[in-house]
Parts: sequence; C-alpha cells; structure tokens
Amino acid sequence: MKKNNRYNTAGIIEDQYEDGPNGQVLKNIPGIKSLQEISALETKELLQAYDQFVERYASDYRFTANDICFMHKAWLGSIYVWAGKYRSVKLGKGNFSFANPNFIPKLMGVFEKDILNRYTPCNFKSDMEIIPALSIAHVELLLIHPFREGNGRIARLLATLMALQAGLPLLDFSEIEGLKKEEYFLAVRAGMDRDYTPMQKVFSGVISRTLKIYGGV
Repeated sequence: MKKNNRYNTAGIIEDQYEDGPNGQVLKNIPGIKSLQEISALETKELLQAYDQFVERYASDYRFTANDICFMHKAWLGSIYVWAGKYRSVKLGKGNFSFANPNFIPKLMGVFEKDILNRYTPCNFKSDMEIIPALSIAHVELLLIHPFREGNGRIARLLATLMALQAGLPLLDFSEIEGLKKEEYFLAVRAGMDRDYTPMQKVFSGVISRTLKIYGGV
C-alpha cells in the first residue's frame, strides 16, 4: 500500500501494528516500529501538551466529553490518525473487558452528565470532597476506556486538571505507574460495583506524596 494512502480510514488501521521485530507498535503516522521509541514520543508529546491544557482550562471550567476527545487529539494527533476518536475495537486486560465500543458515545454522554457536570469545576475545599471527586471521575472514565490507546494517561491528566481547580499542585502519579500498578488496576475494577474506596485510597496517597514533593506538608 502506498504511504500516502496508508492512513485514509482510521477504522481500518486502529488495531493494526507496524511490521517490526515484535509487532507491538500500533500503526502510526511517523512509521515508528520500536516500542521504546514510540513510548518516548508519546511521553514527549504529552509533556508538551500539558502547558496548553493548564492554560486552556481555568479553575471555574466544567469539563465535557468533547474536552476529553480534544485533549486526546491534541496529545496524540501527530502520532495516530484515530487520536481524539472513540475506539471501534474491543479492549480488555486479562479476563476483564472494558466497555463495548458500540456503547462508548452513549456512555461518554452519561459520564459528562452524571460525573463531569457534578464534579467539575472541582472547586472543593477539603480532602473529603476532593478525593472522592477525583476517584469517581477517574474510575468511571477508565471503565469506559474510550480510546484505542492512552486512556490511563488521559484519565490521569483529567485528574490533574481537576486537582489544579481544587488548588493542588500537579499530581505525582509515579508510584502507581510503577510498584503499585496492580493495586491501581484492582481499584479500577472495584468501580464496576460502584466501590470507589480502593481508588480513594490510591488518590489519598497520590495527593499526600504530591504535597510532600511541593513542600505542602
């Protein structure tokens, strides 16, 4: 297939991979075949996009489902043609399946109405209000898993922007991205039963660690 026709239909390539040693890299605009290289590029683009998002979304801003898509597009638009578009393929982790792609538009509408409208702007003053707001929004977005790639980072980005609205610094998620990854995923799964306590524990640790880094305690 000619390169200029390679990305004409997002649905066709959304679940295709680059030819490479391990075949683990999703088809991408730069044609990168190395998992390490694509990961580094995604991280670089996300860091560059952060300033844009922090400036764009003020402390009194109420987020929408379109904002979630915009952030995903602004972050990954130069890497994947399907950036900012809801996924059309089924995704899961182990024996756990995320939302069926056919239901994602409706689920994101409900997420906006019931979660974003309720918890943003996140102008709460106490941890007893802030932590549940961050936890519920985080879990519910991850359970929908609206995009083919980058859902965890988009969910953490939303949580960070909500935390800024509450007067907190940029959240440090380094621990859950490392040693506590399994605990984090179990907290997401608990949300299937509307049990947000495990994720509240996670966010309590994230906020505590963040404040220590910034000298807040």
